[in-house]
Amino acid sequence: MMTNGGDALIKSLELEGVEVMFGLPGGAILPVYDPIIDSSIRHVLVRHEQGAGHMAQGYAHATGKPGVAIVTSGPAATNMVTPLLDAYMDSVPMVCITGQVAYSAIGTDAFQEADTTGITMSVTKHNFLVSDAADIPQTIHEAFHIATTGRPGPVLVDLPKNIVNPADPSSHFEWVEPTTPNLPGYNPQLEPDRELVRRAAELIIAAERPVLYVGGGILKARGAESLLALAELVQIPVVTTLMARGAFPDSHELNLGMPGMHGNYTAVMSMQESDLLIALGSRFDDRVTGKLDGFAPDAKVIHVDIDPAELGKVRKPDVGIQADVRLAIDALLEAIGELGGADAQTDRTNWRSKLSGYQEKFPLVYEDSQPGDALKPQFVLERLRDNSPDDTIVTSGVGQHQMWASQYWKFDHPYTWINSGGLGTMGFSIPAAIGAKAGMPDRTVWAVDGDGCFQMTAQELVTASAERIPIKVALINNGYLGMVKQWQEMFYDERYSEVHLSQALPDYKMWAEAMGCAAIRVESPEEVDAAIEEANNINDRPVVVEFRTDASEKVFPMVPAGATNSELMVDPSQQNDGGL
Repeated sequence: MMTNGGDALIKSLELEGVEVMFGLPGGAILPVYDPIIDSSIRHVLVRHEQGAGHMAQGYAHATGKPGVAIVTSGPAATNMVTPLLDAYMDSVPMVCITGQVAYSAIGTDAFQEADTTGITMSVTKHNFLVSDAADIPQTIHEAFHIATTGRPGPVLVDLPKNIVNPADPSSHFEWVEPTTPNLPGYNPQLEPDRELVRRAAELIIAAERPVLYVGGGILKARGAESLLALAELVQIPVVTTLMARGAFPDSHELNLGMPGMHGNYTAVMSMQESDLLIALGSRFDDRVTGKLDGFAPDAKVIHVDIDPAELGKVRKPDVGIQADVRLAIDALLEAIGELGGADAQTDRTNWRSKLSGYQEKFPLVYEDSQPGDALKPQFVLERLRDNSPDDTIVTSGVGQHQMWASQYWKFDHPYTWINSGGLGTMGFSIPAAIGAKAGMPDRTVWAVDGDGCFQMTAQELVTASAERIPIKVALINNGYLGMVKQWQEMFYDERYSEVHLSQALPDYKMWAEAMGCAAIRVESPEEVDAAIEEANNINDRPVVVEFRTDASEKVFPMVPAGATNSELMVDPSQQNDGGL
């Protein structure tokens, strides 16, 4: 069957099971947009290419399927760099299709030309510049294979206009079904080394103060059920990093919460005082370790990761296992069972008792909102949590609101917390929520955003309105770049440089309404529950609830930059209880 590059691309995406993609047309990619009209794939028209990338990420986080973004050449492709790097750092499966000038024009500084593959080489797992239309089916098949196997990540496919343009003879070829990917050197190791697994099992059984240090790799491997089985077998407490929230139920008695710079006291100190860290799909990020030479000084380390580059990159493991983390956990369960299972475990009563004492002494706290007081952002997050369905998907931007959301929301289901962890991209929340809702239309999706983040990507609410994707936005508006303000107050002698925005400018309620959203403004604690209930009952269009909150609130606990985790600063109200 004869076909052309444009038709072949869309057919190839359909063969990969793509149901929705996010994009914006332009000259170089225009020939591809014509066959989209007749395709089963839903196309979501974004208002900025960066939004397309973050929507693809949100879709991938929520569904586990690769997200797909499609944009044109030049500035459109460069606008994709941020979401590509964001996906790369957080191991998000994503395929990005970019248009390119005609192959013969590459290198001539043609209109809207950019060296897209060169620019994105360091921010993608792999990228392709396709020179022959006949290579499109196989290239797309290999792109999806690379994006979704091993350590997931973004893959870019750059398509010169001539090979997708049916008016150009070079775009015509005889269709051939794609075959098994032919990728010499790419062969991710999934199965763990059984001898290493047995050594790890022996360390686990002997440990007196062990901690399961769980990272986002658990979710990428769809390993939440295996993790639960392991924790319950060995009765070892669990900490879930920012990228792993929901991988282990917050309501479970073994869950200590989130570690790291703004983790809770018990989670942070459990790692500091442990004698064995069992790192599962986590990468010893600097926001978790604090000053590295003071991190968990007495702990041996078992490190399981699909990416061999992570083993020993930051902390040398005593046992390093390259494998799919779900398969490694299943092997650990078997090995521990062979060594005696639950009955063989060391008595950890004192360890559990010590951690319980920390939980009782240093819970997350803030000063309650009272009638007439300024609205507390933590209170808002608690009320959102308690008045939304248990399986609500929550996305966040980056900053104070992100930390409060990760601290105060209770995640009992995996794949319900979506945020930008490694790159820390402001503006992530709203487009990610749109992508998540497009992939999971029957779920409630709340985007928790700050006023700084909101102003970066709010235009995508036009996309949500036009495409009838009814997300809900909780805008935590304190009139500042809140996290920057917190640092300037604590570490720069309250010298507030270029950090004040304004609670009133722009008028967020009017702006939201202009973009086709329902809009609600909340300024006092008494109004919060009614506003959330109203928002949860609006399902025919997006809704924005602007919560005008107290700008003086800070995120605690906090490990100051350059400090060890033992120097964790707790809320001022707890500092007389022995916390720093």
